[in-house]
Amino acid sequence: MKKNICSVLTVSAIGTLVFTAQASAAVVNDSISLQEVVVTGTRNATDVRHLPMTVTVVGREKLTQQNQTSVLPTVMQQVPGLFVTSRSMMGYGVSTGAAGGINLRGISGGAGQLLVLIDGHPQYNGVYGHPISDSYQTLMADRVEVLRGPASVLYGSNAMGGVLNIVTRSMHQNGVKTHINLGAGSYGTIQTEASNQVRNGKFSSTVAAQYNRTDNHRPRMGFEQYGGYLKLGYDFTEHWNAYVNADVTHFNSSYPGAESSPMYGADQWITRGAVSVAVENHYDKTSGALSAYSNFGRHKVDDGTADPTKSTQRFFRSKDALTGLSWYQSAQLFEGNRLTVGVDYMHIYGNAYYTSKQTGEVMETSNKQSGKSYRNEIAGYVDFRQDLATWLTIDAGLRLDHHSVSGTEWIPQAGIVVRPIEKGEIKMMASKGFRNPTMREMYLYPPSNEELKPERIWNYELSWRHRLGTFRYGANFFYIKGDNMIQTVNRKNVNTGEIENYGMELEADYRIGSHWSLNTNHSLLHMKNHIVAAPTYKGFLSASFNCCKWTVVAGLQYISGLYTAVGEKEQKENFCLLNTSVTYNVYKGLNLWLRGENLLAQNYEINLGYPMPRATFMGGVNITF
Repeated sequence: MKKNICSVLTVSAIGTLVFTAQASAAVVNDSISLQEVVVTGTRNATDVRHLPMTVTVVGREKLTQQNQTSVLPTVMQQVPGLFVTSRSMMGYGVSTGAAGGINLRGISGGAGQLLVLIDGHPQYNGVYGHPISDSYQTLMADRVEVLRGPASVLYGSNAMGGVLNIVTRSMHQNGVKTHINLGAGSYGTIQTEASNQVRNGKFSSTVAAQYNRTDNHRPRMGFEQYGGYLKLGYDFTEHWNAYVNADVTHFNSSYPGAESSPMYGADQWITRGAVSVAVENHYDKTSGALSAYSNFGRHKVDDGTADPTKSTQRFFRSKDALTGLSWYQSAQLFEGNRLTVGVDYMHIYGNAYYTSKQTGEVMETSNKQSGKSYRNEIAGYVDFRQDLATWLTIDAGLRLDHHSVSGTEWIPQAGIVVRPIEKGEIKMMASKGFRNPTMREMYLYPPSNEELKPERIWNYELSWRHRLGTFRYGANFFYIKGDNMIQTVNRKNVNTGEIENYGMELEADYRIGSHWSLNTNHSLLHMKNHIVAAPTYKGFLSASFNCCKWTVVAGLQYISGLYTAVGEKEQKENFCLLNTSVTYNVYKGLNLWLRGENLLAQNYEINLGYPMPRATFMGGVNITF
């Protein structure tokens, strides 16, 4: 019954959104800026209307609207086709039973096929090759840009399914700004965050820290996190600036096992960090940057036991680091042209081993890992974009990527943008994506295979985007084909897997005067070979009301055909989630907030064997001065 109600509400609201927008678009003052500038699709700031790829931007106002500590829940709501797995109220964890898998169009970040960036720098575990989702906190983010489809020409391996780029915060106006967020709620959950931003002439700084913890809704499922973020910037001249970025998070997470197979003593102690330094230049006809970066991790895991009277004798440990140099320069050679060239170098380190609980000594290293902890990757790329007319833009890119183990890979892409009307564009794109095999796939555990080759896919898409006053909408159709995917056959990793996905994505938003705004997006996905955590349909509808001292945001999300198990014991889930947040401005600089999630009290699972909590609530205060 709740699912039927959810479907009716969704369809009715979408109809109202479209009808109202069409009726009033002609009379609404088009004062909202239509210049959606992004950096992810081309390295330099570019109007998205001239790019053939599909990019969704989630700004800081949207990221902080519901007082979420992680960017991922909000990004999942706002980006069609993107889904993030979860198992609890707070915390994703790592290792067995972990959540936080990011899936886009049936391409999984858990397999290392979707790349997370911080200011354009790759972020993933050097041993396992996947993102660490508890690292991507709202405290650091100015906005998040999600490019759907391969971005391997600019970002190399792991960007075969798309990229999620976190653009970090900076202070742009002179002054001092301090913000404090305190919250508490269901299951002993606490979230705290404090940030301070300073701008004094040429110098700017952002400092932020957080502490979060929860017992969650099941025994032995606690989560605790400490984090800090620092960014220092200096403008040498009008055209040259430099910055230093540092982010560190440590979390402790407990794994209770599936409900049918409980685990005891399964704990994780994880530290992840990222640092970068960059020098940038910005001129009228050219811009670029030279940067050095490193993201690193230290993991300690107790695998736990099924018998509460026993305990394990060892810890699984791993250390990894991805250190790189990046240079690019973009220039306008003549009218309507943009040429970007760049070079990337990465040194990838990873080591996995076991230590004794009693002595701390190394007991053994994982299978075939010894002596093969380092890999290097170097690449050069070029991207050429040209406006052939006021209504026509072409784009072509090529990357030559050499990996010390996997060898050399050529990655092309090509696209065209047609603007048949002033505020509408048709985009067509063909792009190749690839992923080098990870250390785990080549050297760890019995399925490992040192002969693995890179995974490769081709993505084709056609999209339409249009703006009518303050109403904007878009439709996107895609087809993905890959035939070199890594899978385990007869206890050995081999390049025999196939992928063939196609689908469509719809999105629309409408600003109704100064008080109301509506937003909706929908995605349909067909997979020839089903995978876990890729819903057949994902829809989201939200309404926001802002008047006087009140801000109310309500979001309705419907998930259908979510695979929680595939193969002979295939299982699917359908569920509808209603989330609401309310903010009341007591006086300038002081807000009270309340957030409720799963208000329909749905009984559902995203990770098999891990029922999600029913209705939960958080409340708190925001202080700004």
